[in-house]
Amino acid sequence: MRIAGKRIKRLRWVHTDRYVVAVEVEAVIPTDDPSEPCYESESVQLLREIEERAKQGQIEWLRQHGKVYEAVDVF
Repeated sequence: MRIAGKRIKRLRWVHTDRYVVAVEVEAVIPTDDPSEPCYESESVQLLREIEERAKQGQIEWLRQHGKVYEAVDVF
């Protein structure tokens, strides 16, 4: 079921111990309660998949969905 309201793009940051991925997802400002944008299940599922693939180190897949930052070791 889709939420009725205005659809906007929001930048979300997905963090793991080694990677951070900046990804743009769709949020909805509900008509009934415009006080705060919310995310539909498809957007939440995408964010969860990005986190899981970041934990697995699937860099090429992550690059297709957002901007990937990698932590480096400092001596």
